[in-house]
Amino acid sequence: MRPSPDPSPADPGLRFQQGRVHINARRRRADAITLGHLALHIPQALVSLLVVVGPSAFFAILTGVPVWAWAGAWLLSGVLAFWQPVEAMLARFFLGLHRPTPAELARLRPVWREVTARAGVDSAAYTLWVEESSSTAASPATGRIVGVTTYALERLPEGQLAAALAHELGHHAGGHAWAGRLAYWYSLPASLAWHLLRMVVARIRKKSAGSAVLLLLAVTAGALYAVILTHGLVLLALTAPFLIAAVGRSAELRADRFASSLGLEPQLTVLLSNMPVPDRNGGRDKGMTSPLTRLLTSRPDYRTRLHALHRRIPPAR
Repeated sequence: MRPSPDPSPADPGLRFQQGRVHINARRRRADAITLGHLALHIPQALVSLLVVVGPSAFFAILTGVPVWAWAGAWLLSGVLAFWQPVEAMLARFFLGLHRPTPAELARLRPVWREVTARAGVDSAAYTLWVEESSSTAASPATGRIVGVTTYALERLPEGQLAAALAHELGHHAGGHAWAGRLAYWYSLPASLAWHLLRMVVARIRKKSAGSAVLLLLAVTAGALYAVILTHGLVLLALTAPFLIAAVGRSAELRADRFASSLGLEPQLTVLLSNMPVPDRNGGRDKGMTSPLTRLLTSRPDYRTRLHALHRRIPPAR
């Protein structure tokens, strides 16, 4: 791993201010963005419940255990998403993260301790994971996991690395991380069923057009049944991707304001100004600028982030 890059003349660097660390017990909370994120995932959770009910009926016949017990067990399984071994499994196999090497940890630890000390949180309350990526922004982490990319580790000076870590900590302070994990967990059956359905439809279309029509009718009937059973709430799933993306963009701006509140606004400004092109466009390729694409991206472009940051809106506490 490369040594820590030296700050450029335009880079403000990082002044370590650690002394006695005052832990703020009320730093972690659920803000309005978190509550909105959870509410928007209710339709997906309902679809997941319907997906679970089908196999539950089969197991009820085999075991004699009623359907409601199987469905209830799935609803209660959400607590597993907060169990550390499950959290580590999700990070490794679903998010593609890995534990930092000793060299990576040696670079991260002092910067992370400085960020958490400024925020008034215990640095040991979170675990640092690394994502192999050429982006400055890590994939959204969950629970007590804070992600950082190899690009940030190898290319960013300490000040900008601190700003990136403070931004990620801002998601945790606002409750965005645990809400994202809970939403992901309860939407997983619906997502798996959707991918399975697409695979089945693709194979049937290759073999028989008539069978594809029958399958389409069956899916339509199932969709109508879901609409009736949920009193139309499932229809919100059509607009949910756009609303969830909008909430995601607001969460990014809120996390920027959190980093700014820790005295890292100059470092974050330099970080945003020097972002690679995909990050500048909110994670989109340069040519992907259609209105639909912009509405579906969960990360605002760097100009929007800089403009919001310089308005100096005080973060919610």
